[in-house]
Amino acid sequence: MEGGSAATTKGNEDSAKKGLDGTGLDLPLNRHGNLKSASSDQSLKDILLQIKSSKTPAVVNYGASWCGVCSQILPSFCQLSNNFPKLSFIYADIDECPETTQHIRYTPTFHFYRDGEKVDEMYGAGEERLHDRLWLHS
Repeated sequence: MEGGSAATTKGNEDSAKKGLDGTGLDLPLNRHGNLKSASSDQSLKDILLQIKSSKTPAVVNYGASWCGVCSQILPSFCQLSNNFPKLSFIYADIDECPETTQHIRYTPTFHFYRDGEKVDEMYGAGEERLHDRLWLHS
């Protein structure tokens, strides 16, 4: 009985985690402080407001914990944040930010911002495609 109880407790702890911590994936450590996670509608609204008011180029990765393709590209997305330290990288789980992500129809979807304006969009995964888009917008 004790083992079953521990498993239930662990499951509750995992379900309480949000954002990048809630993915359950072994993700690369961000070395530049340029990777953020939006774990609620309000945090995504705040991050998007920061993007729009700053001149820092940014990429927002809209994904979902249940999306297999999202889980495949997310470690690369995190690693690329180390390769492009002048870009802001944001991960938003559409289930944690349902109001602010209503416009997202496919996961993953990537939005690229420059000078506070959305300048590009990419659907689906592909590390090389993502890298090329980041290079183009950095």
